[in-house]
Amino acid sequence: MDRALGIGLHPIAPGRGTPIFALVSSKDGSRILPARVGGETESQRKFMKQKLIVTFLSVAAFVVGCKPAAEQSPTPISVQNAAEKVEAKTKDAAQATKELTQAKKEYAFAQKAEFVAEKQTQLAEINRELDALTVKVEASSAATKADAQPKLQALRDQSGKLNKQLDEAKGATETTWDKVKSGSNKAYDELKDGFQHARQWVSEKISP
Repeated sequence: MDRALGIGLHPIAPGRGTPIFALVSSKDGSRILPARVGGETESQRKFMKQKLIVTFLSVAAFVVGCKPAAEQSPTPISVQNAAEKVEAKTKDAAQATKELTQAKKEYAFAQKAEFVAEKQTQLAEINRELDALTVKVEASSAATKADAQPKLQALRDQSGKLNKQLDEAKGATETTWDKVKSGSNKAYDELKDGFQHARQWVSEKISP
C-alpha cells in the first residue's frame, strides 16, 4: 500500500467542494506519486501537477547535492595515486640499472692485473713464433728474404705497440680502464691476424 507523505488543500469556487491533493510514496519507497482525494477543475489539476513536479525536482536536487565528494569523483584521486606508483617504480628500476652498471665496471677493473698478465703471456708466445719465422726466412733465398722483411718488420712494430699498451694498462684508472682494455684487445687481435698471414705466406714461399 502507498504511504502518504503530505496533503495539500486548494480552495475552489463556492459550492463545488474542496479538492485535496496528497504526495504518496510507493511501497518500496522508490517513487513519489501525486494522489487526488477530492474533485477539481481542469485548471486546478494543471496547477497542482506543475506544483508537484517542481516539488519533486527540488527534493531530487537536494538528495544529489548531499552525496559525499569522494563518492561523486573518485577517478581523479585514483589516477593520481596510480601515476605516483608508476613514477616510484620507474625511479627504482633506473637506480637498480645504474647500480648494476657500476658493479660491472668495478668487477672488470678488479680483473685488471689478470687481464694484463694474460695478454703479456700471449704476446710473448707470438714473439717467440715470430723469431722462429725470422730464422726460417733468413735461411731462404735472397728474393724471399727481400719480400719477407717488410712483413716481419710490420709484425714487430705491432708487437711493440701492444707491449706499450699493456704497460699503460697497468696504470689505468677505473675511469680509463674500459678504453685501455678495448685498445689492448684490438691491438692483440691485429697482431695475431698479421702473424698468421705472414706464417702462411712464408710456408708457401719456403718448402719444408
